[in-house]
Amino acid sequence: MTIAAVSSVMITLVLVGAFLSIIMNVSKLATDIENNVRIVAYMNLDVHDQEQKVTDPKDSSKQITNADYKKVYNQLTKLSDVKTIKFSSKQEQLNQLTESIPTYKLFKGDANPLYDAYIIEADSPNKVKSIAAQVQKISSINKVNYGGSSTTKIFAFAKSIRLWGIGLAALLLFMAIFLIQNTIRITIMSRQREIQIMRLVGAKNGYIRWPFFLEGAWVGLLGSIIPSLLLAWGYKIAYNSLLPSLRPQQLYLYSPSSFIPQITGIMVVIGVLIGSFGALLSMRRFLRI
Repeated sequence: MTIAAVSSVMITLVLVGAFLSIIMNVSKLATDIENNVRIVAYMNLDVHDQEQKVTDPKDSSKQITNADYKKVYNQLTKLSDVKTIKFSSKQEQLNQLTESIPTYKLFKGDANPLYDAYIIEADSPNKVKSIAAQVQKISSINKVNYGGSSTTKIFAFAKSIRLWGIGLAALLLFMAIFLIQNTIRITIMSRQREIQIMRLVGAKNGYIRWPFFLEGAWVGLLGSIIPSLLLAWGYKIAYNSLLPSLRPQQLYLYSPSSFIPQITGIMVVIGVLIGSFGALLSMRRFLRI
């Protein structure tokens, strides 16, 4: 029966560990997607906000001081809830497009039709829409792009993922408690005669309860060893397989070096606590006078 109890704990914790790993990482990816939403403010073609010298409109061969140098940037820095502001020249954007399509040199020999832009990151994803509205009011801004309705859907999706994740995690823990406790209860019931004999010779409840408490803890601990090893091995494989496809989108799973000790600790604690306290709860009926 002890082997059966350890096996039951083992199977249950394998399922719990696998599903918790999936739920936690999916929730993290949803948060990363949410945090990757940026506001891109495109400036008018005649605005040279990051150039101290500009071409004289009256004499193309002459450079003059730019009276509007960093005028837009200074207005952006005054906005509340802004975390970072990064300038992206139209040439940088053209280079990025060219790199993403290496077999086709865009606008080669032609004038660059793109706009200089500021990439703005908000302190909180929920502030993106309000910041975009404020940026649009700046006179030198031609267009503001933050995803619009798609961004709202992303935020809603991320929120639902986190809520469902918490719900599924709670359900999994409840199932683990139920399955492990029932198995330990059957183990104790098989030793009912032993408990009755100890009571008949005058053993106190604490004396009877303590060995079963320790046995339940050991059952939980032994049952968590193999699931922890399997999870560590499987998670490293999954992480290395998915990282190349997620990295270009600035999405990352939890690092194995930090995640594996964390999830392993969770499974060991679940196994030991459910095993020990499950044994105590299962013995209550046998210790009643």
